[in-house]
Amino acid sequence: MFYPGGHGPLWDLAESPVSIALLESFDRAGKPLGLVCHAPGVLRHVKRADGRPIVAGRPVTGFSNSEEAAVGLTDVVPFLIEDEFKAQGGDYRKGPDWGVFTLEDDNLVTGQNPASSEAVARILLRHLEAA
Repeated sequence: MFYPGGHGPLWDLAESPVSIALLESFDRAGKPLGLVCHAPGVLRHVKRADGRPIVAGRPVTGFSNSEEAAVGLTDVVPFLIEDEFKAQGGDYRKGPDWGVFTLEDDNLVTGQNPASSEAVARILLRHLEAA
């Protein structure tokens, strides 16, 4: 499954019971998840089989606080991905603003920003080829 970025997922997909259930079912089946830019925010309410947040204890990335500040939307978005992941016990990491930065943890692949889209897609394709 691949979720592209854009600010929209922070409002709709992050709160969608259908999206949350779909992501949880893919995770529990060991199917790969690729999320880029703001799309990792859709993991906000996704839980692992043991009830912990899907990001807890895992290296993850997504649009950084400094990138959000650079586009002037820190006070507009419903939550900041970097802060949310850290609050949930995720091992949030980031690269330089606007540069390609991806993280992979088992079936979960995240990219920091739009520049990371192609890299996440390539990693996701590698997972699919191995399946």
